[in-house]
Amino acid sequence: MSRIAYLDCFSGASGDMVLGALLDAGLPLDDLRTALGSLALGDPAWSVEADRVDRSGVAATKFRLRERGAPEAPAATSDAHDASEQRHSHHHEHDAHDQVDAHPHDHDHGGNHGHHHPHRSLREIVGLIDQSALSASAKARAGRLFERLAEAEAAIHQMPVEEVHLHEVGALDSIIDIVGAVHGLEWLSADDIVASPLNVGSGTVRCAHGELSVPAPATARLLEGVPVYSSGVAAELVTPTGALLVTEFASSYGPLPAMRVDRIGYGAGDRDLPKAPNVLRLLVGESADAEVGHRVVVMECEIDDMNPELFGSLMSQLYAGGALEVFYVPVQMKKNRPGTLVTVIAGPERRAALSEIVFRESTTIGLRYHEMTRECLERTSLPIETPIGTVRVKVARRSGRVVNAAPEFEDCARLAAEHGLSVKEVLALAQKAYLDRVSD
Repeated sequence: MSRIAYLDCFSGASGDMVLGALLDAGLPLDDLRTALGSLALGDPAWSVEADRVDRSGVAATKFRLRERGAPEAPAATSDAHDASEQRHSHHHEHDAHDQVDAHPHDHDHGGNHGHHHPHRSLREIVGLIDQSALSASAKARAGRLFERLAEAEAAIHQMPVEEVHLHEVGALDSIIDIVGAVHGLEWLSADDIVASPLNVGSGTVRCAHGELSVPAPATARLLEGVPVYSSGVAAELVTPTGALLVTEFASSYGPLPAMRVDRIGYGAGDRDLPKAPNVLRLLVGESADAEVGHRVVVMECEIDDMNPELFGSLMSQLYAGGALEVFYVPVQMKKNRPGTLVTVIAGPERRAALSEIVFRESTTIGLRYHEMTRECLERTSLPIETPIGTVRVKVARRSGRVVNAAPEFEDCARLAAEHGLSVKEVLALAQKAYLDRVSD
């Protein structure tokens, strides 16, 4: 059984929403403060807090970054915040564009903050992370996230990555969100993180460069290759930091996987949206695939005009692209011509990428697909000592009961060649050794 975390982004995602969901799911706030306090960001004129709030009837945790001397953030409403209220607030704003757009000059925050700070470069931010108390793996992940963010901004603004600077207010928000989320997700100890398609919102957002369509340029670039949609809410629901975190940690995208949920967290955005709770939902639990099955997509096409030598390359590339199974069946096609039925089985999230491989590497001009549920036995590999060497035995169980045990053919073939035996003799030796071991 593996531990799964599911990010339900039905109302988008932002850095503070991710942290709020983690805190709501049990991440100790004091542990988070310790991790963030180790960053040595200078005079600690800021603090982090977590409050319980209501978003359209859903209780959630609101993560807040406050700067000393900054006014309290305005109360959440269903309408947009007044521009004059945003002008002086350093409070996280889920519905406004994250203040991380790179520019060699001062970034426009919708008004003057009244505080002017030096800019930080990517190198300076990575240096802060490197001297923190985070684990080595967390430091590497946080550094890579900032590199991705800087690369996206550099591409948008057509400048070298080395010249990308983040305004300190925005950089502080980003450092807190990114480092905090990395720490929190490491604490979660999930073997796999899956995300839903992301609801990006709609309309426009004000940035330093004027009115831009949602998703904003940095967000759109970070979401390349990821399933997104808009529910029609006229707001920016996915911020650059939210896009960065979800795309970095999610291994796949789709519906809620089969799992036994043992904890749920809701992270709140700032605004109370009129049509849906403005929250990110985090569900954590144990995988239940071995018992209730999981969804796969089956893709098929018939080919009667391709050089047979290309089928081997096609199969190799499909497996490299994430296919679970690929097999060929001879068929009789139109005009009484012999052909080959190509069948590919994969996770639904791999369909688009594998379709591209089929069309690129074969001569087919059509491909059909459908989804179905696949149930698999729980499988483990057990090394078994035989008189001539070690053979791995694949053991399959259902509800804890062994229903099949098969020696790995490759191991048996290798030992047969080394000892001048037939493969079937080595298979028999391995099977006997396994039975002797389990009967002891």
